[in-house]
Amino acid sequence: MDYPKSVPSVGLVNGRFVDENPVEGSPGSLIPAMWGNSVTQEILGVIAGADMAPSETDTNQLFKAVQKIIGTTTPTRSVVTRLTLSKALTANELGLVLIDANAGATSIGLPPANVALGVRDVIIRRLDNSGNRLVVQAAGTDRIKFHTHLSAVGYPFLVLMGSGDWWHLRSDGAGSWWPMGRFDNTPLGRPFFETTIQLSPGGYGALNGTVMKRAEWPWLWDHAQQSGMLGTEATREGNEGKWSSGDGAVTFRAPEGRGEFLRILDEGRSVDAGRAMGTFQPGTVHSHALGAQGAGAVGSRWSDSLTGFGANTREEIKIIGDLVNGGPTFPAGTTYQMDPANTLLYSFRSRPRNVAYPARIKLI
Repeated sequence: MDYPKSVPSVGLVNGRFVDENPVEGSPGSLIPAMWGNSVTQEILGVIAGADMAPSETDTNQLFKAVQKIIGTTTPTRSVVTRLTLSKALTANELGLVLIDANAGATSIGLPPANVALGVRDVIIRRLDNSGNRLVVQAAGTDRIKFHTHLSAVGYPFLVLMGSGDWWHLRSDGAGSWWPMGRFDNTPLGRPFFETTIQLSPGGYGALNGTVMKRAEWPWLWDHAQQSGMLGTEATREGNEGKWSSGDGAVTFRAPEGRGEFLRILDEGRSVDAGRAMGTFQPGTVHSHALGAQGAGAVGSRWSDSLTGFGANTREEIKIIGDLVNGGPTFPAGTTYQMDPANTLLYSFRSRPRNVAYPARIKLI
C-alpha cells in the first residue's frame, strides 16, 4: 500500500495529494481509481481475515476486525477454549485453553509450530484435581523447550499436574514452543516438606521411592542420569535416597524419604566425611547414666560404650532400664562405673523431639 506515485497528471505532487490553489490556478488532487480500489481492498482484506462479511452501512468494521484478530492471537484477549476430552487444538482455538480431565487420561495436541502458524501464544490450564494423567503434546517433530539444561532440544510433551496448574507457551514458527511462564517454577527434583497430605498443583509427587516409566517422565530420567546420585536396584538398600535405574531399560525409581531425617551433604567440610549423596547412615547412640533405684546421685557413674547396642538400626531403642551388672541384657563389652549398690539404670536416646510433615518432590 502506498501513495499513487505512478499515476501522472491528476494534481499530485510527488505522488501525494494536494489542495486546490485558485490564486496560482493549480487544481486540487484527483483520487485515481486504481488507488481508491487498492485502499478499499486493503481494508476489506483485514475484514475478511477476521471472518467478517463486508457491510457498507457499518463504519466501524475495520476496528472490529482488528479487535477480533488480536483476540485470536493473544491469550489475554477473548478466545477461551473449554475441553473435557482429548483433542488436537486448531490455530483458532489458541488462547486460554481450560481442560477438565475428570473423564480419564487426556492428551491435548498443539498445532504445528510452523511458518503458517507463526508466532502464537497459548495458555493451557487444568481445572480438575482427579490425578488422571493430562499430557500436552507437540505436533510431529516439534519440541517444547523446557528443562533445556537437561536436553537442549526440549521434550515432545509436558504434563499438567493438579487443579490450577498452567503453562504459557509461545510458538516460534520454526518447530518449537517456548515456555513464557508457568504456575510453579520450583527446580526439578527438589524435595521439600508440606503441611497437607494433598498433592499441591504445579508438578509434585510423594517422596516415596515410586517406580516410574522413562518414556512418561523423560526429563526426570535425564535429571536422574545427570544428578550424580543414580544407583541400581541391586545396590538400593542403604542408598534409598538416590535415584535408581529401575529395571535397567524401561523404568527408574525416585528417591525414598519417608520416615527419615535429612542431613546436608558434607561436600568437603569433614564434619560428616566420606558420605555419598542419598546414602543411609545409622543413628548415633547417646547414653546417659542416671541414679539407680535412688542409690547414688544422678551422674554417679557412666558408660563409654553402648555403640554395640542397636547402633545399626534405624529406630534406636529409646530406654534401657534396670540393667544389673553381669545381667543377660547388658551389652557385651560395655565399660562402666558403678554406684555402691552395684546397680545401673541406663537411658539413652538417638532421636530428638520432632514434628513429622509429608515430603514431596518436584517431578516437572
